[in-house]
Amino acid sequence: MKYVISILIISLIPFLFSFKGTNLDKSVEKGSLADPDTFPVPGREVPGLLFYIQRDPNTNTIVYELNRDAQGQVKEKDPVSTFWIRYPEGGGRKDLNYLQRKFAYGINSKSIGNGDFELRSVAYSKLPLYLRKDSKNKYHVYADIGTRKCILSRVFIRIDGGTFWSPNVLYIELKGTEIATGKTIVQRIKPS
Repeated sequence: MKYVISILIISLIPFLFSFKGTNLDKSVEKGSLADPDTFPVPGREVPGLLFYIQRDPNTNTIVYELNRDAQGQVKEKDPVSTFWIRYPEGGGRKDLNYLQRKFAYGINSKSIGNGDFELRSVAYSKLPLYLRKDSKNKYHVYADIGTRKCILSRVFIRIDGGTFWSPNVLYIELKGTEIATGKTIVQRIKPS
């Protein structure tokens, strides 16, 4: 019985850490659905910004940053660093805890040669992401958004009610820049 309870708790961890919103800030009032384009955007305070995740019910943001060693080289075993920016609490950084890294917001990476990496979310491994350099030698995370090849910039998770254990996820929105045209591309994925 103890084993079954442990498995149940572990399976619920992504929900515990990705949808809990105890510190509502002024821009996202309880019961209202804010426009994700009004949320704060990480900028110069994150020089190696790759992409970020935001979700209801507050503007706390999970940031994915290029992880470099002391010589400025990308760390082969851990190319992406992940942390919170706690906007409602003044915009400070906060490390993800162990459970958040391992079960909710962490990234698994695999080197695929030539300094490129395949990335997979620990919570949703179905969508492959690719960390690689562009023609100007700058790293980006690439993903298929819809049917288009894009540089991923934001993931937004729209939650409208539900419970602590079972939030009502209306959609997951991917946003990026199409490589071929430079246009902003947005895709909403509805949970099945």
